[in-house]
Amino acid sequence: MRGQSHTTAPLIVGILLISALALSGCASAVVGVGTAAVAASTTEKGFSTSVSDGVIFAKLKDRFIQVNASLLTAADVTVNDGAVLFTGKVKTPEDKVEATKLAWEIKGVREVINELQVTDTSSIKDIAKDLAASATLRGKLIADSEISSLNFSIDVVNGIVYLSGVASTPNEMNKVVSHAERLRFAQEVVNYIILAQDQRY
Repeated sequence: MRGQSHTTAPLIVGILLISALALSGCASAVVGVGTAAVAASTTEKGFSTSVSDGVIFAKLKDRFIQVNASLLTAADVTVNDGAVLFTGKVKTPEDKVEATKLAWEIKGVREVINELQVTDTSSIKDIAKDLAASATLRGKLIADSEISSLNFSIDVVNGIVYLSGVASTPNEMNKVVSHAERLRFAQEVVNYIILAQDQRY
């Protein structure tokens, strides 16, 4: 009997957690949480980490439905310890930027890696300049000791720099924007950065 109680305890905890989420109005997250609970038993991640990743996954899918439903089928999403990885193909650069922006709006996201490929590049005037600008800015953020560079994503399309992520202070956000504005090929800077004290989804 003693051995049986040890075996059933995690299952009971999982059931109670899923029930609590459902009762609190987070029904859309239940599927993700259930999947994460199963995954926790077969991976090295702890139960709580897997549950958190499952909630992030479910909330992100929910945001896709609300804002841009095409991302549901176009973007493959993987969440690992708060890091969101996008793979797949989207039609426009704007779709790629929006996926990054929406991911950073989810509470618990610590990093966003966007590997989405854009299928319609007819609107992109100079890919080489955009890539150079993005790489240059990433280098400047890494070199700045007052900036946690992993907390920010950079997308450059036709000289327009799109910034997203989470800044710990207004000063950190302003420094990121300042670096972007001084880029050689930057024509405009669009700031989607969220402050850490702001309420995320």
